[in-house]
Amino acid sequence: MRYVIGVGANLGVAHETVRRELAELPAAIGATSHVSSSLYATSPVGGPDQDEFVNAILIVESPLEPATVLGLLQQREQQAGRVRDVRWGPRTLDLDIIDVDGRVSDDPALTLPHPRAHLRGFVLIPWTEIDPEAVIPGHGSVSDSIAGLDPDQRVHLLPQDEGGR
Repeated sequence: MRYVIGVGANLGVAHETVRRELAELPAAIGATSHVSSSLYATSPVGGPDQDEFVNAILIVESPLEPATVLGLLQQREQQAGRVRDVRWGPRTLDLDIIDVDGRVSDDPALTLPHPRAHLRGFVLIPWTEIDPEAVIPGHGSVSDSIAGLDPDQRVHLLPQDEGGR
């Protein structure tokens, strides 16, 4: 199955955390192939005042079922010290399944596609970098969604000397 996974952090040395996840996560979820975006500095969306995030997108092929992948992602968040006390608050690591083979599901444990992906520059811009033809079921092309983004969302490619590729 093809998974699109959002990787982000804004506590600690966020660019190192995101870079480590991009390197280690594919093996952790049994990926047979993978590609990752560059790292982006992004403004927080929703939630309390907080520092910018570092975000990236990882696309993997894995034979694991979505519930299993979700469980593994949540374990990795916990191991990184993630605390879920404030909705959309600061985090040491945030791993989100954005899409699985274009599936649509309203299961509260794993809604697919991610219900706000089409509204989030920190998802759309890195995703289109590595998959320019990507489509979000029910919302159309990722590129078209980028055109409709709220202009207050700041998404900037991180230069290499600041943690980017």
